[in-house]
Amino acid sequence: MNNSTTLQGFATISYWAADLEAAKKWYAELLGIEPYFVVQGYAEFRIGEYQHELGLIDSRYAPNGAITGPGGAIMYWHVDDVSSTLEKLLAMGATTYEAITERGEGFITASVIDPFGNILGIMYNSHFLEIQKSRKSRDSR
Repeated sequence: MNNSTTLQGFATISYWAADLEAAKKWYAELLGIEPYFVVQGYAEFRIGEYQHELGLIDSRYAPNGAITGPGGAIMYWHVDDVSSTLEKLLAMGATTYEAITERGEGFITASVIDPFGNILGIMYNSHFLEIQKSRKSRDSR
């Protein structure tokens, strides 16, 4: 029996943007970093201690039939304070997609539509913090 997990972890999420230059500037301001990788039609940021990747793709490169506006699944990024992060996103021109919602003890979500039409989810996730703490403890041995 094969014990490997089919889906092993988040690697990259990609957002479409008709104005890639504006999207790069907006996300650089939000994240406080510049993209680490840029080629024509694509820019990528590495985020957090797990170095998860957020890619921005010029919507001209979208596959036929791709939805380049809000729709489908929501990818949530862990944040320490959902309220203040949501306020910052709204002040930067994002619009509310889903208001702050408590999902159970230790889990709070909200989501916005960025100025380029993508859904950006934010979440306080106690499980994420437990994994992070466990990893730090293991790494310090």
